[in-house]
Amino acid sequence: MTLTSRPLSKGDSENKYPLWITGADALMDSLRIHGVKVIFGYPGGAILPIYDAVHKAEQDGWLKHYMVRHEQGGSHAADGYARSTGEVGVCFGTSGPGATNLVTGIATAQMDSVPMVVVTGQVPRSAIGTDAFQETDIFGITLPIVKHSWVIRDPSDIAKVVSEAFFIASSGRPGPVLIDIPKDVGQEFFNYERILPGDRIPKGFKRNGEINDKDIKKIIELIEESKRPLLYVGGGAISSGAHEGIATLANNYQIPVTTTLMGKGAFDEKDNLSVGMLGMHGTAYANFAVTECDLLIAIGARFDDRVTGKLDTFAPTAKVIHIDIDPAEVNKNRRVDVAIVSDVSKAVCKINENFSNNKTALNTRNWLEKINYWKNKHPLFIPPAEGEIYPQEVLLKVRDFCPEAYITTDVGQHQMWAAQYLRNAPRQWISSAGLGTMGFGLPAAIGVKAALPNSDVICIAGDASVLMNIQELGTLSHYGLNIKLVIINNRWQGMVRQWQESFYDERYSASDMSCGEPDFVKLAESFSLKGYLISERKQLLDEFKSALNFDGPALINILVRRGENCYPMVPPGKSNAQMVGYVNSEN
Repeated sequence: MTLTSRPLSKGDSENKYPLWITGADALMDSLRIHGVKVIFGYPGGAILPIYDAVHKAEQDGWLKHYMVRHEQGGSHAADGYARSTGEVGVCFGTSGPGATNLVTGIATAQMDSVPMVVVTGQVPRSAIGTDAFQETDIFGITLPIVKHSWVIRDPSDIAKVVSEAFFIASSGRPGPVLIDIPKDVGQEFFNYERILPGDRIPKGFKRNGEINDKDIKKIIELIEESKRPLLYVGGGAISSGAHEGIATLANNYQIPVTTTLMGKGAFDEKDNLSVGMLGMHGTAYANFAVTECDLLIAIGARFDDRVTGKLDTFAPTAKVIHIDIDPAEVNKNRRVDVAIVSDVSKAVCKINENFSNNKTALNTRNWLEKINYWKNKHPLFIPPAEGEIYPQEVLLKVRDFCPEAYITTDVGQHQMWAAQYLRNAPRQWISSAGLGTMGFGLPAAIGVKAALPNSDVICIAGDASVLMNIQELGTLSHYGLNIKLVIINNRWQGMVRQWQESFYDERYSASDMSCGEPDFVKLAESFSLKGYLISERKQLLDEFKSALNFDGPALINILVRRGENCYPMVPPGKSNAQMVGYVNSEN
């Protein structure tokens, strides 16, 4: 007689008695009690016992599994799910190539501090180390790009490991973790006892200490003494939900705010105090502001090279306050005057609690006037209404037509134009920043839509980037996900071409995408999706709006000027004030 595990139901009492079940069913029950409702994945031999348990979970009605068309797509979808909700994203892949296909997505999440639990199948325990079919040491491969990882060799460890995995992924500075489960562990029966969320605190875990009142006092003194303060806000502000506190801080002291690519949405870019994004393709006025400020308040930011330019010229005359949850980031790239290692939302609220009515706002009046002068003199480029379609005007139309949409992007020129021209609320900007992963946008949009089915979701892609994971059109079709894929199509690897033009004497090596480019509309139609081609400016009014409003998934291919460059741009080795290509309105 074949033993089968009794299906677990929501009515099973917690920890009243052990349940005689398989490791795979124990995994799924542990995921359920940790709040998992959506999983992205792709099956294969070593993970089939777990997928049998997935089938039971879907039959029981508590789980929705999205079968992606490539494991990398699953990892990016879990990433998009996590970024848009703040919850832990979950993805599955099998052993060998299934596991290695997840690596880019894991590294993307690690660089951008995204909480994710990755579960991989593995060959049976007796076959580990024998070069068995589809055996790969995914534990060893991913060690540099995860917060923690496990190989489960005893099914009785599953509940403990899942509890620790969710705790580690979401605590402190968020990030991905990996659980590798041999096939026979998933098949083995054992007496399972539940472990509830938060019941397992990993050994060696240290909570951040209390915020020192002396540090808060010193920060307030520096703010009140400054004449040209600037808030420099990164992705940590999004992770901690610090946007309301940052708005209060900025308005209390009348401090202008600049954000990183990861920090977009942490401060309202329509606010007069906003100077937009800084760095390599930041606004001219943000880069001038950071160069001339006398106090830089870094909140959840890590002084990344794409932000700082030449490091010793970044905020060269400023005193620096750094608030971040990760002690490893403090004094790593830039020495600071005051540091607080804490959840940034708590630290910002602590500063706001100590705010007192004073004349600081008067002290920043001249500074704000100077920034407004820069805004007026060096605005973002406004494309002329003639000739070929400018990529920038496509983003302006997206901003006008869909102001509340969740935006995902691929990587390249289109990503930087989107960052410059779109204005997003917290968690409504989803883009690969640290790793710069081409092919991220489409599967990430799948994750966002799975999490937020009633929200508008738009992926801004490049014609080169989108081909990296174009197979995920099949996932859109399979599940009828109402996502709009907008391709800014210049028939180039656009950012590569721009660098080749600027720094390699126009030697365009392996960057022209026009030869071999698919007919994107026909490609969409082959997946039973709606496809649109927009090649003339007049189509940007009615046809583009109609396409964005179409009730269903759609691909919108927009042909734009081939040679358009993304400016401003800080050349390599230069300071942020040494931009090229920025607009001077007096010219």
